[in-house]
Amino acid sequence: MKLDILIFAAHPDDAELSMGGTIAKLTEAGVAIGIVDLTKGELGTRGTPELRKEEADKASKILNVIERVNLAFPDGRLYATDEYVNQAIVMLRKYEPKLIFAPYFNDRHPDHIGASEIVKRAMFLSGLPKIKTELEGKDQKPYRPKKLFYYMHMYEFNPTFIIDISKTFKTKMDAVMAYGSQFYDPASEEPETFISQPNFLKFLEARAKTYGFKIGKDYGEPFFCEEEIELDLSCMLKDN
Repeated sequence: MKLDILIFAAHPDDAELSMGGTIAKLTEAGVAIGIVDLTKGELGTRGTPELRKEEADKASKILNVIERVNLAFPDGRLYATDEYVNQAIVMLRKYEPKLIFAPYFNDRHPDHIGASEIVKRAMFLSGLPKIKTELEGKDQKPYRPKKLFYYMHMYEFNPTFIIDISKTFKTKMDAVMAYGSQFYDPASEEPETFISQPNFLKFLEARAKTYGFKIGKDYGEPFFCEEEIELDLSCMLKDN
C-alpha cells in the first residue's frame, strides 16, 4: 500500500499532539496518511501499553488515518542504531510516501531527539541501492521521499511554514482526548505528569492560537524544513 504521507512518532499520542489538526485537514481532502509509532510508550507514568494501543486506534479513526504501525522499539532508549534505522527504512520502502514527518531534532524528551535522528538517517539510506532490506521474504526496492518536515513538541523553532487548522482544531483535540489515560482527568488516582496537568491542554490551545495568529487564522500548527521549499504564489492569489 502506497501512502501520500508517513508520520513517524516516538510514542502513541505524539502525532496527535503535534500535528493532529494538519492530519485531519489532509485526510478530509483525501490525502492517504499513515503513522509509525516507534515505541508503545511503556515507560509512561499513567496507563498501560495495552490501553495506549486502544487509545491510538481510537485516535486514528477520529483522524481517518489509513494505516498505523507500532515498531515496539524500547521506550526511553531511542537511538539511531543500525537496527532501528533499518526497520524505519523498511517502512519507507513499504509505503513509499511522498512526504514524511518526524519530531523536531531538539526537544526536552530524549526519545523525540532519537526518533528524529532515526528518521533522517533512514530517509537518506532508503534511497541507496546498496542498502538491502526485505519485507515478508522479498527484496525491497530503493526509495526516498521528496521531503522531510519536522513537527513541534515542546521546544519551539522558527517555522518554515504554518498550516491553518482552524476548521480541524476540534478534531485534533478529540483525537488528543482519545488518550484519556494520559491527560487531565479529575477522577484519576494515577500520579500527575507534565502533560496530565489541566494547564497543558490550555497550553495546546494557546500555542495553536499563537501560530494561527501569525498567519491571520484562528489556529495553526508549525513545521520546519532544513531545505528550501518551492512556493507557488498563484495558490495564494486564489479566493478561499
